[in-house]
Amino acid sequence: MSLSDQFIVEKNPPVDIAIEQIPPHRSHDPSNNLKRSDPFQFGSRYLLPEDNPYEFNAWDHVEPSPEDLIRFESQIEAQRATPVSEFDRIRFNTEPEKWWNKFYANNTSNFFKDRKWLQQEFPILKEVTQKDSGTRVVLEVGAGAGNTCFPILRGNENDELMVHACDFSQKAIDLIRESEAYDEKHIHAEVWDVSSPNLPLGLEEGSVDVVIMVFIFSALHPLQWKQAICNIWRLLKPGGEVCFRDYGRGDLAQVRMKKGRWMEENFYIRGDGTRVYFFAQDELKDIWSGELFRSEKYQPSIRGFKDEPIAATIRSKPAPSFNVMSLGIDRRLLINRHKQLKMYRCWMQGRFQKPIPNNEV
Repeated sequence: MSLSDQFIVEKNPPVDIAIEQIPPHRSHDPSNNLKRSDPFQFGSRYLLPEDNPYEFNAWDHVEPSPEDLIRFESQIEAQRATPVSEFDRIRFNTEPEKWWNKFYANNTSNFFKDRKWLQQEFPILKEVTQKDSGTRVVLEVGAGAGNTCFPILRGNENDELMVHACDFSQKAIDLIRESEAYDEKHIHAEVWDVSSPNLPLGLEEGSVDVVIMVFIFSALHPLQWKQAICNIWRLLKPGGEVCFRDYGRGDLAQVRMKKGRWMEENFYIRGDGTRVYFFAQDELKDIWSGELFRSEKYQPSIRGFKDEPIAATIRSKPAPSFNVMSLGIDRRLLINRHKQLKMYRCWMQGRFQKPIPNNEV
């Protein structure tokens, strides 16, 4: 049965049959729609040519039209024409942790929604929490207020699971440690900058099974990407995986950026002082495979970067090569039905693996 066939309902059928034949992702009935699922099931409401886009608040896998792409590029061109001031460029790049501390001071853990969808998107997170799955170590980089690590622990049945929750914001780590769900038997929270030359306290090289990086890589200056990748490589066991999700090129958050926020291509300062980068699919593939750092394309600006003297050292450092297990674009069209507005969201999601040496296979 084709996707469109699933949405056909016979003319004037009995009410109970009509309700039964309307798929949950197409239903407005509170007792028969996806809002009742936990976690919420994304990815099934496709916008077909005969659909009225303003019937629902969201549609999955919708690409912008050619007209929308022209509008996006026009807005980004206007951003380039009004870049961040040199003073702000230095101010925001010198102490990025300062701005994240302010962010978490203003937004407590109740501000964030738990990421209940992680295990359905990254099955390995379900695997490591299963009973009798043995000693497993999970590292979350950019743990924030704990809205990833705590949902994982709530569903954990593995007595030998340990989650290391790291963030370079002391305030974020304080929020995790102060939580009632913080149990030192299964979680350890520590301040750590993934782009620093040091590894987090309590972890050794080759000791981690899974690394979670959800909306953290985009907070780094492009010059910090290679060091961050090298640290993840050092920490992972051979065969270990990275679960990755972050902002994609052309996302609503990028298109809406105001004047004075553009620092360099696809790299911005938000109104709260935190930094954000918007990735392309091929770019991420090249980053994690190491190809970007071995090419002439990797020429990020060092203007305002807090560690300008070591920029040459970073560029010359060998880059590891992860296996790209999967890397996709998650698109969503959000609808403001009252104002008849369309808003395009775009995220990148991938799984990367540290290869197993041939002599260990």
